[in-house]
Amino acid sequence: MLRMLSRPAVRLVDRYLPDPFIFVLLLTIIAAAAAIGVERQTPLAVMRFWGDGFWNLLTFSMQMLLILVTGFMLASSPPIKRLLQRLAGLAKNAGHAILLVTLVSLVASWINWGFGLVVGALFAKELARVVRVDYRLLVASAYSGFVVWHGGLAGSIPLTIATEGHFTADLIGVIGTGSTIFAFFNLALVACLFVAIPLVNRAMLPEEKDSVYIDPKLLDDGSATRVRITRPAERLENSITLAWLVGIPGVIFLLDHFVLRGGGLNLNIVNFMFLFLAIVLHRTPRSLLESLNEAIKGGAGIVIQFPFYAGIMAIMVQSGLAETMSEGLISFATETSLPFWSFISAGIVNLFVPSGGGQWAVQAPVMLPAAEALGVDVSRVAMAVAWGDAWTNLLQPFWALPVLAIAGLKAKDIMGYCLIQLVITGVIISVGLTWF
Repeated sequence: MLRMLSRPAVRLVDRYLPDPFIFVLLLTIIAAAAAIGVERQTPLAVMRFWGDGFWNLLTFSMQMLLILVTGFMLASSPPIKRLLQRLAGLAKNAGHAILLVTLVSLVASWINWGFGLVVGALFAKELARVVRVDYRLLVASAYSGFVVWHGGLAGSIPLTIATEGHFTADLIGVIGTGSTIFAFFNLALVACLFVAIPLVNRAMLPEEKDSVYIDPKLLDDGSATRVRITRPAERLENSITLAWLVGIPGVIFLLDHFVLRGGGLNLNIVNFMFLFLAIVLHRTPRSLLESLNEAIKGGAGIVIQFPFYAGIMAIMVQSGLAETMSEGLISFATETSLPFWSFISAGIVNLFVPSGGGQWAVQAPVMLPAAEALGVDVSRVAMAVAWGDAWTNLLQPFWALPVLAIAGLKAKDIMGYCLIQLVITGVIISVGLTWF
């Protein structure tokens, strides 16, 4: 049945879903028009919100570009390539490949969202080299695991409210991760998705006549080849000693961060880890640079689109539109249904504000008083917003850009399959937030 349903979904998305850049332009126009029509903002005010906020994600944009580049460089190093090849060798057929890439992506995304995006995409490419499988579904499966990130160890909302002095501490105090990430209802949700998502992906595997395959030769990563050294400069470029004099201290810093200081994973640490492990494992600067040249080709979408999303977020937040949307959706909520409506409202707001931390800043002033007034567990409402933020990433191409860049696909190639997952995971998460 899912295979039958996925066919029209794939055709629908392939026909009507535009390139992600067109998508962000349309969202910009819709957000601006809504701010003018609903919030009664003047066109000049909306233009100022947009322009002033346009560059607010520069740091984050660079972090995402580095996630793509450093992850690619690490995976293209000889030891990691051999490891991925061995792991890919466990898949004996197309069905195994779909299940395996989904599980790897789920685990990696639960640990850290940036880690999950890169690992899933790179592993999908390695599987495509050794197994004949529909490449669109393979990459979609790698991306689908991302839906669990906000219920995992790097979830920005649960980690925010577990931090002393967070911006809503005077209203709800500090809520530990035992009440959010490691609460029974959240762990039960994660467990259900770990079972359902791989099985749904496997059930959508198209028949031979409907499958789209990729020539493994097109997946060449452009890794370094042996060169003949004729100049002193080339000795430096191919010096293992030089690479390790810088790379090994970076690895030692990571050991100090995790072991001696008890530090955790964040986006900067993930990038640092990818980069310095890549330096060590490539062994020579020349090998690393050749991998970099190949990796950077896929970063154009991130560079050009993220500023537009920053502008949209500024319009949504500063005009009051995001708050109005949230208030409207929970206005008829009851004690039982508030988590559900918090989840739905967060999913809709996420289409325009695709940032967990930014979304919580917008929705917390609306959701928390509603939870207090209705006597609903605040931690459950916070996690409902977190899950809503993660859920519609299956439809919003913002987070898919690094995956698509690594895989060499377009959004329309995978979003038909993600649309089926959006419906099924939405039902599972809604039931879990309401009844678990």
